[in-house]
Amino acid sequence: MELRDIEIFLTLAEELHFGRTAERLHITPSRVSHAIKKQERHIGAPLFERTSRTVRLTPVGQQLRDDLLPAHVQIQRAVGQAMARARGFSGALRVGYSTPWCADLVFEAAEVFRGRYAGCTVQVREVQFDDPCGLLRRGELDLQVSEVPSAEPGIAAGPVLICEPRALMIPAGHPLARRDSVSLEDLAGVPMIGPGGNVAKTLLDIHVPTRTPMGRPIPRGPSYTFWPEVPCLVAAGLGVSIVAARAARYHNRPGIAFVPFRDGPTMDYGVLWRTAGPAPAMPVAFVDILRGLTHRTGACEAGHDAGPTGSSPTTATTPAPAPCDAAASSTAPCSV
Repeated sequence: MELRDIEIFLTLAEELHFGRTAERLHITPSRVSHAIKKQERHIGAPLFERTSRTVRLTPVGQQLRDDLLPAHVQIQRAVGQAMARARGFSGALRVGYSTPWCADLVFEAAEVFRGRYAGCTVQVREVQFDDPCGLLRRGELDLQVSEVPSAEPGIAAGPVLICEPRALMIPAGHPLARRDSVSLEDLAGVPMIGPGGNVAKTLLDIHVPTRTPMGRPIPRGPSYTFWPEVPCLVAAGLGVSIVAARAARYHNRPGIAFVPFRDGPTMDYGVLWRTAGPAPAMPVAFVDILRGLTHRTGACEAGHDAGPTGSSPTTATTPAPAPCDAAASSTAPCSV
């Protein structure tokens, strides 16, 4: 069996689905089917039981998987170590994130990176919105996945990874909460909760605008230091907040509602890194993995860059499950 055929067999043995196997390996389902049939002819017995609904390993297939898997893992580790040495990769890559959905992506990419470049680790930290580029600016992070654009000096915006519709987080009892959608003009009637600290005007204009598109003033609500305060302030009836639509899946709680906007731009999340000196090889390789993952999932159909100051080539990659809780502390890095 050729190494690629072994990879196809082991991936199908894990997924038990021809379509998902093809997607992971970036080949066609017919290529998967052809490889498995060739292996079965060579061995002389079926490796999978196939029906219109299920795919299952046969006893022969189970034994082949158990025998091949340790050797395949060892081969992958040896190749990863060689690649890391050839590219000069060593030590830890420090990556930040600002939202749980950015964390999901970063942790998934970290597991792929660690498996691809043996001996390298990824330390993941949360970035607070009241100082969105502070860790990066002080050199405590190599790159981060967070809201873009950023107009901070010395910070380059790389590829946009997630383009998300916006929603209004609002007290559940507010009249706007009963609507199917809201407009940016509706913000003139509700106090807007905003961050304290040092936030670039480009981000404030997106997340905490001071006027509606027609120029009507938007009243100011209380400020916060850490974003988890925001749902509590909203539930207490003290104001509203513009959020990504998927925040409803991550931050929902009693007393609040999420109403989609029918106008306005998307909320975009991308890669930020420092502009000082050439981009090191390890961060560039990590960004390649991030772009491959978002290309696979279609997280940002536009696939555009946040600005002219940074980009990286798209590299397809095989995703792996996130290894630890995405809600890592901003003061205690999580290494994977």
